[in-house]
Amino acid sequence: MAKASARHILVDSEQKCAELKDQIENGSDFAEVAREHSSCPSGRNGGDLGTFGPGQMVREFDEVVFSAPLNEVQGPVKTQFGYHLLEVTERG
Repeated sequence: MAKASARHILVDSEQKCAELKDQIENGSDFAEVAREHSSCPSGRNGGDLGTFGPGQMVREFDEVVFSAPLNEVQGPVKTQFGYHLLEVTERG
């Protein structure tokens, strides 16, 4: 079965999500931005979600995590929780 490792940042607005994506693309560290801004408890760990398989996360997550290029920030991705930036760190 496919597995992926990813990290994310969760915020409550699409605009905030886009601003944080710009910061990361301009050199800010993803983990530092996650610690500062993510409303998910994973933010304390730099947004790290660990390793998971298809169906363990919400559908919108799965669609990105199992198709996006590795180590590229994706988003904003809207789910029922808010707006996410996602980065797939490993897939196998």
